[in-house]
Amino acid sequence: MKRLCGDRINKEAEQETCRLTENPLLNSGSSTTCSKACFCEHSLSPSFSNERAVCGGKRERGRQSINSFLCRESCAPEELCYCVLIRNLLWNYCTYFVPLENIHEVGTETMERPLEATRMENSTSSCFLMERKTHVKINRKEVMLAKLRKSCSCTPKKLKNFVMDFLPVLRWLPKYQCKEYIWGDVMSGLVIGIILVPQAIAYSLLAGLKPIYSLYTSFFANIIYFLMGTSRHVSVGIFSLISLMVGQVVDRELLLAGFDLNDDAPPALGDGSLQNDSQSNTTAFNLTITGMNAECGKECYAIGIATALTFVAGVYQVLMGIFRLGFVSMYLSESVLDGFATGASLTILTAQVKYLIGIKIPRSQGHGMLVITWINIFRNISQANLCDVITSAICIVVLVTAKELGDRYKHKLKFPLPTELVVIVVATLVSHYGKLNEVYASSVSGAIPTGFIPPKVPHFNLMLRVAVDALPLAIVSFVFTVSLSEMCAKKYAYTIRANQEMFAVGFCNIIPSFFHSFATSAALAKTLVKTSTGCQTQVSGVISAMVVLLVLLFLAPLFYSLQKCVLACIIIVSLRGALRKFRDVPAQYHVNKVDTLVWVVTMSASALISTEIGLLVGIVFSILCIIVRTQRPRTALLGQIQDTSFYEDDLEYENLSSVPKVKIFRFEAPLYYANRNYFLKSLYRLTNLDPNLEAARRKKYEKENQHLKKGGDTTANGLGIGDTTLQLVPKQIDFQALVVDCSSISFLDTTGVNTLKEILKDYKDLNISVLLACCNPSVIDSLKRGGYFGKDFGSMQEMLFYSIHNAVQFAKDQKLPADCSV
Repeated sequence: MKRLCGDRINKEAEQETCRLTENPLLNSGSSTTCSKACFCEHSLSPSFSNERAVCGGKRERGRQSINSFLCRESCAPEELCYCVLIRNLLWNYCTYFVPLENIHEVGTETMERPLEATRMENSTSSCFLMERKTHVKINRKEVMLAKLRKSCSCTPKKLKNFVMDFLPVLRWLPKYQCKEYIWGDVMSGLVIGIILVPQAIAYSLLAGLKPIYSLYTSFFANIIYFLMGTSRHVSVGIFSLISLMVGQVVDRELLLAGFDLNDDAPPALGDGSLQNDSQSNTTAFNLTITGMNAECGKECYAIGIATALTFVAGVYQVLMGIFRLGFVSMYLSESVLDGFATGASLTILTAQVKYLIGIKIPRSQGHGMLVITWINIFRNISQANLCDVITSAICIVVLVTAKELGDRYKHKLKFPLPTELVVIVVATLVSHYGKLNEVYASSVSGAIPTGFIPPKVPHFNLMLRVAVDALPLAIVSFVFTVSLSEMCAKKYAYTIRANQEMFAVGFCNIIPSFFHSFATSAALAKTLVKTSTGCQTQVSGVISAMVVLLVLLFLAPLFYSLQKCVLACIIIVSLRGALRKFRDVPAQYHVNKVDTLVWVVTMSASALISTEIGLLVGIVFSILCIIVRTQRPRTALLGQIQDTSFYEDDLEYENLSSVPKVKIFRFEAPLYYANRNYFLKSLYRLTNLDPNLEAARRKKYEKENQHLKKGGDTTANGLGIGDTTLQLVPKQIDFQALVVDCSSISFLDTTGVNTLKEILKDYKDLNISVLLACCNPSVIDSLKRGGYFGKDFGSMQEMLFYSIHNAVQFAKDQKLPADCSV
């Protein structure tokens, strides 16, 4: 039946109600004014009788009430035609009311509308339309030009907003609530400063630089992030993983320049100045080839490499902020970051073992550094310094015990115990008064000068040497900072701007590089301490910087006698969190096997090959896992949940009933070029029917039948009649409709559309209809553009359904062919 609106209703309804017939009621006498006889008042037009009963008994009762109201036995014959016409008009409007301005023609099986409509039918037998919105086409050129004009315009208000966005401190500092915030900020700043000093001195071992440079880095990073950062709680400064990555580049370049990587070269003169740092190595090297045009010692060259690397990494971060490339961090999943951190922690642990036991082995470089270092350690284990071994054992026991007690009773402590500072002070006093360096040859930190070195521009030629190494350093630094910032913002209910965080971290690297500092990042341990000690704003970072400044100006020379094994103990104990990830592997494997595999691969590559390559391997491997999971996704045949209109996987759930003559196939992934073959193989396997093979078998069967009708005892291939009948008899097909559940198909590419068109054609040759259900709008648009529904989308409503149940009901209402094998 077609339900008509507008001017076409009168014409179509009149054709339905007046037709040639031998109705005796209307042929009596001259009272008939119409040459076409009308239906009797209680009869229904064929279109009504053939209508699908999708709205249940309510429609029938409504139709009967209209008939009884309009067409009574008392109607005169000449009035009957008009009576039936009015009945049909009322019925069309009552059963399916649609606004005239939107619809030209609506049918139960075919609906032609200016806007796409999808019919929905539910258990209450109600019918309604889902109308697609018309999207206004946007002139992208004009939009881009408008944005460009807006960005290039300069007004005082816009300039003010730009400055305040670039320096967020100008927004929140005038609103600083001193009475509420100052105590927490001061306490957290002092605690972080006390923790920061020993960690900065210790992490200088990882970077292969003198401790003074670590103190510079911690000071400048806190000041700059105070001005530019958007997170209130993140602690930015020296970080173990970043220090390790810097140290690996520094060691490689020192080795290529011909310097000795032995850490026990004669120390710099302890006169409180760094002007004679070229004497820190007995071998001076003319670095004209690298653009420095002056003699430079090992320490000078090392900090030159570090500052050049830091500057380039900062430039990368600022450029990523300008071009809004923060999405790169999305490819670093939690499993990749955890695996990278754990693998790098193993590398850090391995690099500190020689300081723990006091042996002198060269710092290994290149791939497989972890394995090579352990081989050298066992080869030289007999040279272990007993004084360093005892000192390391005592320090590790004290630090671990204090950390465990702090974790257990942290709810009772107002601030964490400054265990590292206590250990450093006590160890320095013991080493100084016990003369451990002179008596037992224990390695010490050496002179740490006071004051600041005049700023110096990083060398451009050195930047070219480390440009590639700076890229992973920039990405890792940014990702850790943004991750911690978002974690704190979510916990304390405020927002950050990721793009501004990228600018902040970038300038925390660019500006300090002129002041002999190296790369920085947010540090998890210090951030957690900062939040637990009452931090409210980044004013605490300024307090921490003042503590570091106090050490730089007055207290640095006091750490001359500090043993390196004590610093190594502090580094190793700080790795507890990353190394504890090994305990979580079984639980993580139970939760998600693929993520666990990504963690294992990233961790192994970072530890056994190198940190940079490990990070790259982790990213590539995680992306490959996603590709593989979409290439071979889960597929299933669905069964109906009894007495409901819902369908689920019949292999996963009990008590599901199969739908007679209908197969329901679900594909749980996008359909694109990479999984096309798997889609077809799974479909043919689950339905137990390959339409191409079946069509070929039938053609061959028909050919052999024609040959046999000509009187041959054997077929064309030499087989007997009985053998041919057994081999070529058409397969009995147990279904007449295939419903494809597209609810999990997020998109289709050209190959995907062609694949659906292919199965539509192949199954149609076998008299099997293919129905699509639960398609999202993007999939529908792809199918329409690909010509799946034909040129005018005329058969769209017979091929596309809002739910699986709609498609199943439509398939049941179709007439079954006489022989499904034909």
